[in-house]
Amino acid sequence: MELVTKKKPIYPVGVGLKDYLQQYGRTFKLPVSYSRLTEWEESMPLYDHMMRDTLWRTVIYRPEVWKRLDKHLTAIYAMLKTEGDMSFVEQLYVDRVDYCVFGNSNPFRIRVVNAYNDNQDYYYIKKADASRIYGLELEHLLTPNRMHYLVADEVLVEEHVVGIPGDVFIERWMGDHHLKKIRLAKELVKFNERCFVRLLGDMRSYNFVFDVTPDFEEVQIRIRAMDFDQQSYSGRLNFYRPQFFKDNNPLVNFCTNVLNVQTARQYQREEQAVIYRRIQLAHQRVSRLIRCMRQDILSKPEKVTELKNELADFHQNTKFLQCERMGDILRESLLQIETSVRKHRLERNEPLPRVDL
Repeated sequence: MELVTKKKPIYPVGVGLKDYLQQYGRTFKLPVSYSRLTEWEESMPLYDHMMRDTLWRTVIYRPEVWKRLDKHLTAIYAMLKTEGDMSFVEQLYVDRVDYCVFGNSNPFRIRVVNAYNDNQDYYYIKKADASRIYGLELEHLLTPNRMHYLVADEVLVEEHVVGIPGDVFIERWMGDHHLKKIRLAKELVKFNERCFVRLLGDMRSYNFVFDVTPDFEEVQIRIRAMDFDQQSYSGRLNFYRPQFFKDNNPLVNFCTNVLNVQTARQYQREEQAVIYRRIQLAHQRVSRLIRCMRQDILSKPEKVTELKNELADFHQNTKFLQCERMGDILRESLLQIETSVRKHRLERNEPLPRVDL
């Protein structure tokens, strides 16, 4: 069982990462500062439909402050969704602003409503953290999921990740007869492997969602991470493997009952191969991101030492021992996939170009 005992510190966005974000269109000018959002008049706890505390608080501003905030917050929504096209902003309004007292990045959740059809959408305004930004960008590049976010000065704006929270899925959906057990188990194995390879930690059940899509024959399932604060920070190897969190035990037991070991390993290999293809397709961008990451300090020295030792032992690869920062360890983890793919290609006498990270 893995536990998080202390809050992770927020790491500043370095010069290299700022240049990367600007080159790939991730930066913008914020019409309202984060500090202005903290100047609310009063707040009240937000409860779910079961009257349980969500650890979010709905904040209320003075009328004269709110009038300006509403305009600025809808403008940010337009930047996030339509590259700044303001032609439809007049039909939008901000219905509610919530503040999370529990989140590591102290997020504000903005609920935007279309006045014509009452359709609701959400986005988040948070303190910019280099770890989280690297996590978002790696998710965008190495997984099936596209991540929409923007960075301005020391502020991060994120699109809402749609899906059923993992803890809710476990409680209400696990026994749904419409879900094909094999498909669900396969996705669980692949999600576990994605997190481990790209060193995304703390994937307890409430930090990822299930995207359930009815298809013409069967229901399709995809698991998506929605919290990226713990990208390449912890020194514990199993912290990057969702299967070792107590909250996820029902999912682990489900997979154990549905899959045999050989099939689970097959799905792991499939995910590794897909990640490798994604690296090849976006090689220049991935390489630059990793170079930025290798320059930045994203964890404590003792955690770097702990993780590289555990990974060196796990993979039986002494190259991990030469790593000095978390970016170095992530690079070696991705190169570990190349080594595996290259081995199987060579067995079939098929050439494989090297990926330089």
